[in-house]
Formats: sequence, C-alpha cells, structure tokens
Amino acid sequence: MASPTALAPSGDPAPVLVFDGGCPFCRHFAEISELRSGIPGLAIVDGRADGALRQSLAARGFHLRDGAMVLVEDRVLHGAGAVAWLCAQMQPSPGLLQLLAAVLADPARSRATYPLLLAARRFALSLKRLPIDPDLS
Repeated sequence: MASPTALAPSGDPAPVLVFDGGCPFCRHFAEISELRSGIPGLAIVDGRADGALRQSLAARGFHLRDGAMVLVEDRVLHGAGAVAWLCAQMQPSPGLLQLLAAVLADPARSRATYPLLLAARRFALSLKRLPIDPDLS
C-alpha cells in the first residue's frame, strides 16, 4: 500500500484511495482495486492506520466513519462518490470486480447501494470489536 504523496508516472499526483483497514470488506476491495483496477498510479492508504492523514481529512469535514475517500488532484470524493469515481475509472479483469465496477460506476446506483456497503462495514467491524469511528478508539 502506497503513500499519499506517490506520483503517477506522468508526474501528476496519483489518485489515493483512503479506506478503513479494520474492515475486511474494505481491505479486500482496496487490495483488488490496487491489483486489478488498471487505474494508473492508484495509491492505497489504510486510513485507520494513518492517523495524521485521517485527522487532516476530518479537519476538512471528511470522516472515515462515513466511508472511503478518493483524493484526486485537489478534490476529496467521499463515500458513494468515491466508489463511483473508482468504478468509473477501473478497467478490471473479468470477475467480481468487473461486476462491481459496472454496477457502482453510475453515481445514482452507487448512492443507492452505498448504505448497504456501510452496513456491511459496520457489521464486520462489530464482529472484530473495532469502533466504527477510529477517532473514538
């Protein structure tokens, strides 16, 4: 998993996916996004482990408890917007990731589906006895 300061080969800042490393679903999605998505230079950061980045984003109003984030250029895409952006950029190999990308690339479908993803995250974190909001641990 890469640093948020990683640069894409073109010299432009690489997009950064900030995810909740305590959630097994989030971790798996982040890992397959990094390995199979085809998004050039995509950096993956465990927001639960990177307290400084998490606090910096929270100071701007973006909280990990509310979902994953994608940092792209000077924008922060959060929750369903982050997932829709990632899925729209992906060029995945056949399989589950290709299906997810097709379904969640549409912003309306992503917004409709994202509450289910958050519920699955909350359930997985509760099984691991981890707080939903890492800033409250």
